[in-house]
Amino acid sequence: MSLESLNEQVKRDLTYLNFGGPEWVQPLNHLEGHVYDVVIVGGGQSGLSAAFALKRERIYNVLIIDENPEGFEGPWETYARMVTLRTPKELTSIELGIPSLTFRAWWVAQAGEEGWEKLDKIPRGEWMNYLRWYRSVLNLPVLNEVKLKLIEPSVDGIHHLHIEGTGAQSDKLLARKVILATGIQGGGEWHVPPLISEKLTRERYAHTSEPIDFELLKGKKVAILGGGASAFDNANAALSEGVEEVHVFVRRKELPRINPIRQMESSGIIEHFHTFSDSEKYTAIAHFFKFNQPPTNDTFSRASSQPGFQLHLGAPWLDVEDKSNGIVVTTPQGKHIFDFLIISTGLVTDPSLRPELRLIDKHIARWGDKYTAPEEFANPLVDTHPYLSPGFSFTSRDEQGKKLLYGLFVFNYSTLVSCGLSASALSGIRFALPKLALAVSDQLFQDEKEKILNSFLTYDKEEFIGEWPKIEKETSSKEK
Repeated sequence: MSLESLNEQVKRDLTYLNFGGPEWVQPLNHLEGHVYDVVIVGGGQSGLSAAFALKRERIYNVLIIDENPEGFEGPWETYARMVTLRTPKELTSIELGIPSLTFRAWWVAQAGEEGWEKLDKIPRGEWMNYLRWYRSVLNLPVLNEVKLKLIEPSVDGIHHLHIEGTGAQSDKLLARKVILATGIQGGGEWHVPPLISEKLTRERYAHTSEPIDFELLKGKKVAILGGGASAFDNANAALSEGVEEVHVFVRRKELPRINPIRQMESSGIIEHFHTFSDSEKYTAIAHFFKFNQPPTNDTFSRASSQPGFQLHLGAPWLDVEDKSNGIVVTTPQGKHIFDFLIISTGLVTDPSLRPELRLIDKHIARWGDKYTAPEEFANPLVDTHPYLSPGFSFTSRDEQGKKLLYGLFVFNYSTLVSCGLSASALSGIRFALPKLALAVSDQLFQDEKEKILNSFLTYDKEEFIGEWPKIEKETSSKEK
């Protein structure tokens, strides 16, 4: 099957499922302009699949905005540096049960079944190509190079989204519902320890989430802080592009070996996480946070087999100094001198760190507001996560915030504690999408239920057109 044939197959499959049925949400008029039923912030895999899920609920007045140029949404062609995805290739994710929409179908259409059998893991760049195809074949409405600056909530149920960017046709969008599909960092910010951010100028280091010009580092000596998967992705990328030495420093005495996601994929935890009590959710995620996602075996082998790679275990950074001869890093084993630092210390989730939420942040409930964990499980990194409903909506700390937060949904990494591996991992997104779409759909229905119920009670379109008197006359003639 060619890619063109697959495109036709997707359209045919959607037709069989009656995709594109009549819209049921009534348009809402506003003096300031068009009101979208849903605006999705973020055009990566979460945003695209959320839009598709809403279309399956017959909600079509939807817009996706993304700050990146078309085809460069998400991390895959920007800062992600892994060679392949870490998830198994067989994992289904954003196709919502439609076989012709799977990555496998897309791959086989180009490389054949033999090509699929030869494939070990999904190449990072090919995953991005698949997402570009997914957007195109489903005709999803994305406005690129548009950045959300501020959510201005309204008590009348319409959120004013202040935007900017070359793709913006105005400085504001109006939306009844907003879905923040803003990726890993969308619930907070990438973390750089004060030891580094307060002592070094910005050109001396970069976080793994940022663009890094390895061309400028050729022949240089680079240190990476952190022992998670992204640390080894960056080590491999740096050495492959001509960096002379890369030293990876890990606080632990041993590299993490266990990936709890693999257990969650097979145990039922991902799909049934919503049935846990608050205590069980907190316990599970606090345990999850004890494990950095380890590098895949092939990633570690690629990095460690290159000349110039060095691994330092049990080596937290005690001090960092910018000297004339380089950046001096002090560990329990001694001092090291480098030309550049790469920081792989993850992120911090907290709504107060998001500038677009600054008008409503004080009303957003956190886990620390709703649940007090036993001392042996208490974790401040868990406590700052937003406390979300099972349908991914913000909940409020106070009565005033209930109206202001109504209609705001979260589908980024900050859903982890409340909703488990959902928008935060391909492993869980296929279970989360129907829940998100139903929650948004239910809210839209509740907003209009009086009108909808009244239209039902006054419905008088005749369907049966039989003429009973004529039938009765014919019957009477036969009886005679």
